[in-house]
Amino acid sequence: MLRKFAAIALFVSFLAMSSSGLMMFVIEKPSFTIQMHPVHKLFGLIMIISVVAHLSFNYKGLLNHMKNRAAAWVGSVLVVLLVVLYGVAINNQVPPDLAQQMDEAAAQAESR
Repeated sequence: MLRKFAAIALFVSFLAMSSSGLMMFVIEKPSFTIQMHPVHKLFGLIMIISVVAHLSFNYKGLLNHMKNRAAAWVGSVLVVLLVVLYGVAINNQVPPDLAQQMDEAAAQAESR
């Protein structure tokens, strides 16, 4: 039964994360991003929990996939891309005064 709950939670959280992420990508307004942030953040946490449960139920299958050279290569490239993009994002800091205003606006929007 837990496997079924994890699968459903993973599916719904994927829908929420992908739709809210796509909306934030298409509607490039910081105010909209702040507005969608609570939804994206909550379903992000649900997705993390669901993925951990899903992987715990299916880790042998994932290991079998990684035995395929092409799959392992694609996975490695994606991990390198993720690390590079995190590095770029971390080093592309928002000016402190603007960051403070954005943080205050986000806190105000989430408290409503």
